[in-house]
Amino acid sequence: MDQTERRILGQPLPVPTAQPKKRRTSMMSFFSKVSWTLRFQKQESLKNVFSILAERAQDPNAKKRHMAMRGLGTMACETPDKVRKYKKIILDLLVHGLYDPVSAEVILESVKTLTIILGKIQGKSLGSFFVDITLQTRTLLDDENDNLRYSAFILFGQLAAFAGRKWKTFFTSQVKQTQDSLLIHLQDRNPQVAKACKTTFRACSPYLKERKENSFQTEEDQRNPKLCRQLVKPAAM
Repeated sequence: MDQTERRILGQPLPVPTAQPKKRRTSMMSFFSKVSWTLRFQKQESLKNVFSILAERAQDPNAKKRHMAMRGLGTMACETPDKVRKYKKIILDLLVHGLYDPVSAEVILESVKTLTIILGKIQGKSLGSFFVDITLQTRTLLDDENDNLRYSAFILFGQLAAFAGRKWKTFFTSQVKQTQDSLLIHLQDRNPQVAKACKTTFRACSPYLKERKENSFQTEEDQRNPKLCRQLVKPAAM
């Protein structure tokens, strides 16, 4: 794999030595196909990539679902203009990933990719996806997995920045129900999670205050680019 492919796909998941050779070959073949299509997207329709990822996102194999979510994140980073075009399809796949019934890895990758996607589209025109994402992300704030808990706090804080007027009432109720978790994880056993929680608590603080309608934070304020950049800034776990 050359440097360009590594930049596009990132480091592949470590493959357990006990995994059957046929399955390992299948996974590498999938990555190669996505990589090839991304590299030669001027000749090859990007729609084909979405077809591949959409199929893998619903595959019975959890590893393939995981790779599909990672692939969507790669596309968001490499071709942000295309993300806007296929936004509804991508969001639908990622929301399903958030609710994966068996794989924490799929859920984690979905959370991370949603953070990227929402940053690219600045939280615009999320529709009912905003509700689905908020509800599930809130349940992940107390997850036992440190990485998942950390990523959930980052995403929840980002949602606070993008709630706007349309979802103000709904998100206010969600934040109030989450207040105990926010307070508890300010002292999280993992320093990175505690730091993410502190940033998120700051982003959510306007929703915890009783304010008159005309003094509530405006949508323009909530879309503060500096806050959004802070929320999506990667940190080592």
